[in-house]
Amino acid sequence: MTVVASLVLFALAALAEIGGAWLVWQGLREDRGWLWVGAGFIALGLYGLVATLQPDAHFGRILAAYGGVFVAGSLAWGMVVDGFRPDRYDVGGALVCLVGVAVIMYAPRPA
Repeated sequence: MTVVASLVLFALAALAEIGGAWLVWQGLREDRGWLWVGAGFIALGLYGLVATLQPDAHFGRILAAYGGVFVAGSLAWGMVVDGFRPDRYDVGGALVCLVGVAVIMYAPRPA
């Protein structure tokens, strides 16, 4: 699997997990109802499925790297969906996380 395909899987996982959590939040905290919560549960389940499609066989490595994607993706979701405006520390922290993703997932390792 190529790095590009792996990055696409991380993006899909982030969309499913962040979107699912947002749907649950909307259903419970914003009183939109249990249909939203149920849709969120389904999306969160899809996140778990997508995460297993990564080529690396080490669960800890995948989830650790995905954590960095989650941080950056959460800020992006907040900007697009909720009108959140990150400050320079948010952006800097997200960039540090994405560098961590690259090191964890794509650094050369012996076969």
